[in-house]
Amino acid sequence: MIYYYNSNESNCGFAVGRALKALILSHPKSDSPIVLLCIGTDRSTGDSLGPLIGYKLSRRKLPGITIYGTLEKPVHAVNLEETLHTIKKKHPDALIIAVDASLGSSSHIGYVTLGAGSLKPGIGVNKKSLPETGDIFITGIVNFSGMLDSLLLQSTRLSTVMKLADCISLGIFSALLCKEQGLLRQ
Repeated sequence: MIYYYNSNESNCGFAVGRALKALILSHPKSDSPIVLLCIGTDRSTGDSLGPLIGYKLSRRKLPGITIYGTLEKPVHAVNLEETLHTIKKKHPDALIIAVDASLGSSSHIGYVTLGAGSLKPGIGVNKKSLPETGDIFITGIVNFSGMLDSLLLQSTRLSTVMKLADCISLGIFSALLCKEQGLLRQ
């Protein structure tokens, strides 16, 4: 099941947090350490969602949570496979929450999607050779899908990306704070 949340609604972050908490609880790796994999690049407005979320959450310093992909050290098409190899080596049993920007229908711009399973980075811009990743996925629909998708990512409104980043960051923070404080099972 995929959940959709409108980042324009005031309770979006908390709704994402509640759903993420439920997905973590229902996952077989729920007691494992968590790796947050924020995919994207800081060189494209539309594709900066992942690094922005990684940046925001790394400043919160949640203990026991490892974050890959920030503005300073983004995880993108060039280094994704190497990063996944590092994660498997350093965190072999981790529950991976993968975060990325996505393209969708024009009526869903500004929506967050959340679900169990992996995501396929780069598929919206025809980078089909990138590996699927994640046990749980979160995406932010930053623009519509159509012709010249790479150009659409370049011309995405920063306000849309920031609103999504705020909503998703709050949701992840609230869910992971519950895990860290032992409240996840409640």
